[in-house]
Amino acid sequence: MDFSEALYAVKVRAEAMQEASERVPSGMLSVIGRPEAKYGYACLQAREHCQSLGLQDPVCSIASYLFPDGRVIAGHQQALEFLQENSRKLHFLRVRPLPVSGAFHTPLMEPAVGPLRDVLRKVEIGRPQISVYSNADGKRYMHGEHVRKLLLKQLVSPVKWEQTLHALYERRQGQDFPHTYEVGPGKQLGSTLQKCNLKAFRSYTHVDVTAPHD
Repeated sequence: MDFSEALYAVKVRAEAMQEASERVPSGMLSVIGRPEAKYGYACLQAREHCQSLGLQDPVCSIASYLFPDGRVIAGHQQALEFLQENSRKLHFLRVRPLPVSGAFHTPLMEPAVGPLRDVLRKVEIGRPQISVYSNADGKRYMHGEHVRKLLLKQLVSPVKWEQTLHALYERRQGQDFPHTYEVGPGKQLGSTLQKCNLKAFRSYTHVDVTAPHD
C-alpha cells in the first residue's frame, strides 16, 4: 500500500465512522477504577438498565485497555449516563466523558466495516518490513491479508494498548530495555508506559517539538 492509498483508506474510514456515529446517540468514557472494579460487569449492568428503558440491543463495552485499572468504556448514551450516575457503587475513582462523536471500537461501528473493506480489497498490502503491532490483538502483523483482517476488526473491537505495551517490552531476565522516545506535545504515551512497565519507562525520553520563534 503506498502513501496515497493509505491516506484514502484513512479518509474513507473516518467518514464511515462519523456516519455510524450519527445513527444513535453514543459516546465514550475514560474510567479509572479501584482494584476491585469489575468493568465487564459494570457494562452488563448498564446494558440491562438500557433494556429496562426499552432500548433494543444496547451496546456498552470496553473500547480501550489503557493501563492497569484504566479503561475507556463506550456505548449508547443511556448506558454511559448510568455508569456516571453509579460510579461510586461500581468502584470507579474517576469517570470522564471524552470529546468524541460516537462509540468507537464497539459493535456500533459495524456500519463502517463495509466501506473500509471495499477500499482494502482494491489495494495491495505487502508483508511489513519492520515489526508493526496491531492494537486489535497486541501482536505483530504477519502478512498483507492479516493486516486487512485486523484493520477491519479494530473498528468494532477494543484497543488493546496495555497488552501491546506488554508485548513490545517483553524481555528476558537481565536483558536491557530499548530507548523509547515520545515526540511532540504531551506525555500521554509515557504516562501509560510508566503504569504498565516501570523498568521500560526508565529508558523513556520525551522530545518536545515547538514552533520556532519569529
